[in-house]
Amino acid sequence: MSEAELARAAELIAGADALLVCAGAGMGVDSGLPDFRGDEGFWRAYPPYARLGISFVELADPDHFASDPELAWGFYGHRLGLYRETVPHHGFHLLREWGARTAGGAWVFTSNVDGQFQRAGFPADRVAEVHGSIHHLQCLERCREEIWPAGDVEVEVDEASMRARRPLPACPECGGLARPNILMFGDYDWLGQRSQRQLDRLQEWRRDHRAAVVLELGAGTAVPTVRRQAELASAGTGALIRINPREPEVRHGRGIELPLPALDALSRIAELLR
Repeated sequence: MSEAELARAAELIAGADALLVCAGAGMGVDSGLPDFRGDEGFWRAYPPYARLGISFVELADPDHFASDPELAWGFYGHRLGLYRETVPHHGFHLLREWGARTAGGAWVFTSNVDGQFQRAGFPADRVAEVHGSIHHLQCLERCREEIWPAGDVEVEVDEASMRARRPLPACPECGGLARPNILMFGDYDWLGQRSQRQLDRLQEWRRDHRAAVVLELGAGTAVPTVRRQAELASAGTGALIRINPREPEVRHGRGIELPLPALDALSRIAELLR
């Protein structure tokens, strides 16, 4: 990477009419959130699962809520508490600041379920969470097709075994088990209407801001949802800034490649903008 690439990124942002932020899991690493890249990364974050030989893909299976709810809520309850306690790194605030300078403002498209953009001050009505949110729940049995905020829900987790202690989150309608409103692997019961409303609002905004500068951060190729969105949004303009320390290559169309962690890249761009 050359300083010229950083300068090009700063120039694009300085002249932007609007900013579309496309964020994957790598965006949260600088805030101290665990990196689940590969089984080894997941097991470093959660040693009890390493001892059991359970991978992230195996654990993020909605069937566990029916077959072993303490196991399922042990993982998701721990994550809910972690995300509530995590302070978003300064890069989130830089993105919000840059978006505020533009006529069209900033919108966020993210596969993250952690709510960190809202916690950093982004308006909730300008964030599209394509895989749902851990801060919202739904009934496991789908007694009603509704989604509600997790609010004051607290899940006590035995960190030695990573199993949740009862009582577990319950549906306020039928009293049965609740689950996070997150799209998991092989998940046919996820209620996606909340995310779809967010995506519909994003598309309305995009119709008026086709030339928005696209900043993609920490989005890998293993689950390419975010990368595809960023590439589609920047098609024809080349106004794509891809920030990724492992997979920065722009293979489709034009764009700027920054092989850096999110906070490092954003901080260096901010220096140039000053």
